[in-house]
Amino acid sequence: MNRELEKFIKVYLGLEQAYDTSGYLRPTLFAYKNEYVTAVKQDFEELLRYREFTVGGYERLTDIEFNDTESLYDYLNGIYRYLFESQEEQPAPPS
Repeated sequence: MNRELEKFIKVYLGLEQAYDTSGYLRPTLFAYKNEYVTAVKQDFEELLRYREFTVGGYERLTDIEFNDTESLYDYLNGIYRYLFESQEEQPAPPS
């Protein structure tokens, strides 16, 4: 995982921010320089393709627990679709 995606996940998908689904996440990401957005997108695609992120690794980074790998990747796929494929609703992690 590149530094840009790790920082993005830690800051914007961490416990303090992840449950705010008011719609700020996409505009916040795209307010950054194009190089940063591209780096986040490319590494997000690799993360989803190779599924190397574990439930424990995600929890250590964000303080958010997932019951299993499938629910984690369902959530991450939803975040990707929201950010880069114009999905209308930003998903929230499990409560």
